[in-house]
Amino acid sequence: MFTFANPQSSTAQAQIALALRVGLGLVFIAGGIAKLERLLTPMKAKGIVDQYVGPLGYINQTFLDWLFASPLGMVLTPWNFLTVLSAFELISGVMLVIGLMVRPLSALWALLLWSFVVSLPVVTTPGVALTAKTYQSPAEFIQIRDIALSGFFFVLYNLGSGARSMDAGRYLMPETLGRDWEPMGLLLRVSLGAVFLVGGLFAGYDNIITFGAPGWLLAIIGLGLIAGVGERWFATAACAVLLWFMLTKLLAATGVIAFFNGVKREFALLAAAGAIAAFGGGSLFTLGKIQAALAGWRATYFGGRAEPARSGHRPTA
Repeated sequence: MFTFANPQSSTAQAQIALALRVGLGLVFIAGGIAKLERLLTPMKAKGIVDQYVGPLGYINQTFLDWLFASPLGMVLTPWNFLTVLSAFELISGVMLVIGLMVRPLSALWALLLWSFVVSLPVVTTPGVALTAKTYQSPAEFIQIRDIALSGFFFVLYNLGSGARSMDAGRYLMPETLGRDWEPMGLLLRVSLGAVFLVGGLFAGYDNIITFGAPGWLLAIIGLGLIAGVGERWFATAACAVLLWFMLTKLLAATGVIAFFNGVKREFALLAAAGAIAAFGGGSLFTLGKIQAALAGWRATYFGGRAEPARSGHRPTA
């Protein structure tokens, strides 16, 4: 019989926070280095700028106008905007890994990641003949991993800086805040489960991430995580899928930077899956809890009615 550490304990929560902040930090270190390497190389700079502001980039026309055609455009150009953002990503990643200013960075990135969702150029209108290739799935599905990362950051914000952090070791801040694991476990497993559920249900559609796995497998893992039924086993299966995906990327990689950039979000997903596999995902809104609540509701409203009086007997006052 396997035994697991109690996720309500400060030791367990410090380890979960450590795993999440390192996984999330690696996302930004890998992404920041990959973008800066191209932006700071004259022969590559124009290519990455065109990539970001083109139809298959990550900035829609509304945000392009707001950033560069408004008064902001007097100081912003696509190149310096991307360079500053990429440098901030890299610095944030390093700070997260070493555990410096973890909670402020978590709050900031939990909200900032949603800008990557709303700024994506997407066309999903039926019957529209596109003159240029662009994204043709809902932005929430294409960017489901960034939405999950936002959820992980909210969990990290509520956990604290975690074990082996500079915040705790040098600045004497608590490793954990001692908060209830139940809502944090729910957010962690639902955030991770949503990635697999979307990948499974919409496998084959435009720009939907599937990790090279069958859609039915991803859907089962996602449903299991969200339902909270055997979520440790489903999280273990998620780890296996992610590790296989990362291995295939490694075998096909053209360089170290390209490899790490190609699997950057998977570091955070793997950290979250590992945390759930080790410590569980809480018991809030699990299928068992929902069934118990429904049974209690039926007992309250249907099982507690007074029986009709028998013949020959009068009800007492």
